[in-house]
Amino acid sequence: MVRPQQLLHPQREPAALRRAATVILMRDTPEGVEVLMTRRSSRASFAPGAYVFPGGGIDEADAAAHGLAARRPTQDSVQLTAAIAAIRESFEELGVLLARNADGHPVAPEQVAALQRHAPLFDQCRARGLTLAADAVFGLAHWITDRDLPRRFDVPFLVARMPDGQQPVADEAEQFEPVWVRPGDALARHAAGSFLMIFPTIRTLERLREFRTVEAVLQACAGDRPLWTSCPRAGLLAGQEARYMEHEMPYGELALVCPDGQIVHALDWQHERPVPLLRHLARLTASNRGAMTGPGTNTYVVGDTDTGYLVIDPGPDDPAHIERLVQATGGDVRLIVCTHSHADHAPGARPLQQLCASRPPILGLAARATAGPEAAFRPDRELQDAEVLRLEGGGRTHSLRVITTPGHAANHLCLLLLEDALLFSGDHVLNGSTTVVNPPDGNMTHYLESLDRLAQVCGEHGVEFILPAHGHVIGAAGEAIARLKAHRLAREAKVAAAMQERPDGDLDTWVPLVYGDVPTRMWPMAKRSLLAHVERLRELGHG
Repeated sequence: MVRPQQLLHPQREPAALRRAATVILMRDTPEGVEVLMTRRSSRASFAPGAYVFPGGGIDEADAAAHGLAARRPTQDSVQLTAAIAAIRESFEELGVLLARNADGHPVAPEQVAALQRHAPLFDQCRARGLTLAADAVFGLAHWITDRDLPRRFDVPFLVARMPDGQQPVADEAEQFEPVWVRPGDALARHAAGSFLMIFPTIRTLERLREFRTVEAVLQACAGDRPLWTSCPRAGLLAGQEARYMEHEMPYGELALVCPDGQIVHALDWQHERPVPLLRHLARLTASNRGAMTGPGTNTYVVGDTDTGYLVIDPGPDDPAHIERLVQATGGDVRLIVCTHSHADHAPGARPLQQLCASRPPILGLAARATAGPEAAFRPDRELQDAEVLRLEGGGRTHSLRVITTPGHAANHLCLLLLEDALLFSGDHVLNGSTTVVNPPDGNMTHYLESLDRLAQVCGEHGVEFILPAHGHVIGAAGEAIARLKAHRLAREAKVAAAMQERPDGDLDTWVPLVYGDVPTRMWPMAKRSLLAHVERLRELGHG
């Protein structure tokens, strides 16, 4: 894990989590699924004035009421308690009760009306022989309040069908103005500024609008596992707070720079100055934005004024970018490492070397015979697999282990910063896209084998973060590599299917079948990876 003393900001302990439960009551209409929402009091301590789903804190009485509730065989005790709490809250806040009579029939509206909303619900149900319909409440999502907020909750978002005949009536204390709304309409009204909602509500509605019926929602949740779990993180974008879930590109960078959730890190891509990531690590992005480079090539600067600096991937031969690297390091560059020899990574190495008084050595792997002339590269010294490069000074050491990873290019390598378990992945693992594997210098079998090696390294060293040559820092490193490999193999299965369907075809024939989900403007480069898959499949005896 990252050395705590290298974090940029003093850490604080996030507020303690409180257990709570929320229930999304749904009904079918000719126009689609509608959900029941209410407006919170403008004086509420949490999300004042926002439209929400009914819910609230879980208390000891909810856990003690298991004997009063019907449950599914797959519903564990924690889930049952949450369902009971959600039923209680929907009754107290909106007068809606999910319960059955002793004969199994749902409670009638007049029975619900006879109950006292401000008296203990469970005692009233026992007295009337009612059973709470917790078996009809399913888990949709699990939200954990963002680390930066002063009040935090651990909340399952549950779903249930609205009981027939019952009408919601707000308690006019915590909740006001109950409204039935389609998820898409609620999102549109929020975007227009007339329907305030908080981040988890917005993201939940974005998922719910994909469903056409209540039954489809309930079937999706029948496995008693949430469809997603998230504790969002926030950064600054154009000076404004922006929140993200785990699967979104900036999340990993926010976890690295601000593990405690402080909202201090700017996510805007800019090229004029380095972006500090840790005390001894900064990223300077070159101004070569494009379809293949995304926001530009990331040059990483490792080290400090005592140890001097190691520069990873100085980028294209861009004088302005190179001058900024000199300024960022004070010219005290001790080592320059190129992860591979492509034109957006290595050409800046010699100009940077010439501007540094010590003429630091350029390290990497020489371009192989399979590389094109645009990728010509010969380092001052060839790095060896498992070799460790060190910066030392001021009682600190920054050690980078070399990991040879052919695949994207035959001379590709990655670096592992040992003291902080950070993986610099070059172009082998990117954030937001998959790298092109372009034969003959690129080789898909080698690429997949290198992915396996990186996965092993992450497991052995506890690597949590990947620093790619394009895009923000990636979190949950092992999971990210597993997803990337699964994506590659799924694409390969489509290649095999296309080759079987059109055995007399060629790349032009197969690319629409394999990359139909990719914009046609990207097909020329996709065709190169397609060729790499075809070569691999033929080596394996397919096609």
